[in-house]
Amino acid sequence: MTTITTGRTSHVIADSVTMLNRNLLHMIRYPGLSVFTIAGPVVILLLLVFVFGGTLGAGLPGVDPAGGRAAYLSYVMPGILAITIAGTAGGTATTVAMDMADGITARFRTMAISRAAVLAGHVLGNAIQAVIAVALVLLVGILIGFRPTAGPLAWLGAAGLVALFAYAISWIGVAMGIEAKSVETASNLPLILMLLPLLGSGFVPTGSMPAWLEWFAAYQPFTPVIETIRGLLLGTPLGWTPLIALAWCLVLSVIGYVWSKALYERKSVRA
Repeated sequence: MTTITTGRTSHVIADSVTMLNRNLLHMIRYPGLSVFTIAGPVVILLLLVFVFGGTLGAGLPGVDPAGGRAAYLSYVMPGILAITIAGTAGGTATTVAMDMADGITARFRTMAISRAAVLAGHVLGNAIQAVIAVALVLLVGILIGFRPTAGPLAWLGAAGLVALFAYAISWIGVAMGIEAKSVETASNLPLILMLLPLLGSGFVPTGSMPAWLEWFAAYQPFTPVIETIRGLLLGTPLGWTPLIALAWCLVLSVIGYVWSKALYERKSVRA
C-alpha cells in the first residue's frame, strides 16, 4: 500500500513539473500578459506618487519622517505589490480559458496525466510569474526612492508571504478561468481581485473610510497581507496581522482548489 501511494505521489509530482514547464514556456513565448502585469502596477505607482503623493502623503501616519511624496511612496508600495499579485490572476484566467476553449484540457483528460497536475501547472507557473513581477515592481519603487528598513529575516518573511499569497491567488485565477464563458471574457472576473487592494489599506488608512467600509476593508484578505508586508519592510507594528494573513492564504488556496477541481471535472466531462 505504501509503495502504491508513493508511486502515485511521484506520478503527480512528475506530471506537475511537466505542466509547469509547459506554462513557463508559454509565458516566454507570449510575453504580452507578463509585460502588462508589470506595466500596469508601475503606471499606477508613478501616477499615485508623482501626481497625488505630495498631497496624500501629508495626511498619513508617520511611515517616513520626510513626509509628503516620500511618505506616500513608503505607505503605498506594499499596496502596489499586492495589486501586482492580484493582476496576475487575469493572465492565469485567460490562459486557462484558452486551454478550455481549444480543447487542450479535454485532451489532457484522455491522457495518462494526473488531473491535479494539469491545474497545478497553471498555479505554479502563475505563482512564479507573480513573484518575478513583484520583484521587478519593487525594483522600480526602489529606483524612485522607496527605502525599506528590513533586515535579512524580515526580507525573507516578506518574500515568503508574497509567494504564499501568489499561490493562493493563482488558485482563484485558475477557477475563474475555468468558470469563464469565453477567452474574451476570462479576464473580467479577476478584476474583482484588482479592486480589493483599493478597498483595503493599500492606498489610504482604513480609518479614513466610512464605518461600514472600514469594517470590510479591515477584514478582507488583502489588508492583513498588505499590513504584514508593510510591517516587515518598514518596521510598522505587526501584532496578529501575520497570522491573519497566513490564515487568509490557506483559506483562499483551499477555496480556489476546491472550486477549480469541481469546475474542471464538470466541464471536462461535458467537453
